[in-house]
Amino acid sequence: MSIRSERKEEHLALAQMFFDEKKKNSFDQMHLLRPALPEKKADLNTIKTEMFGKSVSAPFFINAMTGGSKKSRKVNRALGIVSEKQKIALALGSSSILVKEKDQLDSFYIAREENPHGVLIANVNPLTPFKDAIKIANELQADALQIHVNTVQEIAMPEGERDFHWLDNMREIRDNLDLPIIVKEVGFGIDYSTIQLLKREHFDLVDIAGSGGTNFAQIENGRNHRDVSYLQDLGLPTVVTALMAKKANANFIVSGGVRNPLDVLKGLALGGKYVGIANVFLQEYMQNGEKALLERIQNWKIELANLLAIYGLDSLRDATKLQQYYDFPLKNIIDQLV
Repeated sequence: MSIRSERKEEHLALAQMFFDEKKKNSFDQMHLLRPALPEKKADLNTIKTEMFGKSVSAPFFINAMTGGSKKSRKVNRALGIVSEKQKIALALGSSSILVKEKDQLDSFYIAREENPHGVLIANVNPLTPFKDAIKIANELQADALQIHVNTVQEIAMPEGERDFHWLDNMREIRDNLDLPIIVKEVGFGIDYSTIQLLKREHFDLVDIAGSGGTNFAQIENGRNHRDVSYLQDLGLPTVVTALMAKKANANFIVSGGVRNPLDVLKGLALGGKYVGIANVFLQEYMQNGEKALLERIQNWKIELANLLAIYGLDSLRDATKLQQYYDFPLKNIIDQLV
């Protein structure tokens, strides 16, 4: 097994080791005002939407996780099957490994084989040569491409990058690829000034991926020969970075610590076009299997439709009209930064 493939498998193992589904985060300090007499009926049709020109059954999707090793091939096969059966989008983990290890293509492409017509999102690092990014997107028959920006993880990673001059190469990928581009953080949030910069540079969709879920500084610290645990608290809470994106009038995806359908609704209320979930779904599969993940996603769809009825909403786009209020610790951060 190559060093890169070994790292992929270590990430899977450590993500499982550190997983805590009941972990508190900023969603717990955000509340939505609910009408006592909503006069609505729960209906799964209310949560259907479109994503990159294709119909999906829900606004939430399986966000970037893995690929590039034997174990990750098995995971991506199951995620492909589940996303096809549930008609939700699937984002693959970073496929930049394919620049050096083309034999790992099958560990990613298996998801497209299992879901030939659904929404599939490829993922590369910001230094992937644009010709390789185009080839990867084409080989995976991707509907969009995530470019992940992960400076904190790179610093925590023993073999990580130390030069973060990324923007020029990101422009090259954008200018030469005829697909939607998503600039994605990996659990540390995107600040207001960077969101503004991305808008000026015509990167039209960002995945804010705030703190509160998987912590890649913690994961990399688990593989490191030196203690970099001090990096674990560098993230912006998901609610805060979402409000920054909203203030910047950006198109954005909410992810980072989404644990249940109410968190999904809160993400939509914050202004997210879609909501991404990674480790909660991954660990359901890893611990209980494909059937359990299928059932969980189906239950989430039913519960999200129920929540729209409870909150008096006719459609997903009405979620932004919900009145929001915050517990004081979170309100204090918002008042200082947003």
